[in-house]
Amino acid sequence: MIGQRESVSGAHFAFTDRWGGVSAAPYAELNLGGAVGDDAEAVRANRELAAKTLGLDPGLVVWMNQVHGSEVAEVDGPWNVRNVPQVDGLVTVGRGVALAVLTADCVPVLLADPVAEVVGAAHAGRPGMVAGIVPETVRAMVRLGADPARIVARTGPAVCGRCYEVPEAMRAEVAAVEPAAHAETSWGTPAVDVAAGVHAQLDRLAVHDRERSPVCTRESEDHFSYRRDRTTGRLAGYVWLD
Repeated sequence: MIGQRESVSGAHFAFTDRWGGVSAAPYAELNLGGAVGDDAEAVRANRELAAKTLGLDPGLVVWMNQVHGSEVAEVDGPWNVRNVPQVDGLVTVGRGVALAVLTADCVPVLLADPVAEVVGAAHAGRPGMVAGIVPETVRAMVRLGADPARIVARTGPAVCGRCYEVPEAMRAEVAAVEPAAHAETSWGTPAVDVAAGVHAQLDRLAVHDRERSPVCTRESEDHFSYRRDRTTGRLAGYVWLD
């Protein structure tokens, strides 16, 4: 259920895998995405299971309506379920609230400055990475008192540059914005490495305490992958403070 979990100075980072939930195929088993065609009650049950496994109150987990953009919202608690804004980044101050990001090949970016008690989460797909969602999220954290030198950044399972094939023109467009994302597939065709681009952006922002998951979602049967399966579930990354 929880494929990766880490605690650093009172900040907690967790990424799910696909197992341990109640969803039926093709969303089996721990689908946490509410907009992929799965049964709503199964998604609710899965979110409760994941939160309780992490020791979180399911009612204090904040989700996003992700649109591959660069908008960031500051929150102090969960949204009204009928009014979740279209954003790809969240930031919050203080303890008691967990931020969540959904992915199925995109890069989940979790950020925390435990000293300033500021946390952030970003959904960085190829369009969002190019649009600057990660720098925007870091800047929003800084406005709340975070120091990039103190920010701990963790990126979770995502499609790797060896597997994310794109047309040559698209690779060129992406690399013109973020050269670090230029990649080639294992079979020798143009590709994009979104996680490499994200980490290059974080490095330029002086966020140096970073780790990247070695898991490629397209290669791993333990993780959902849109590029591999098309109709599939969503993984989640969570960040919170003690």
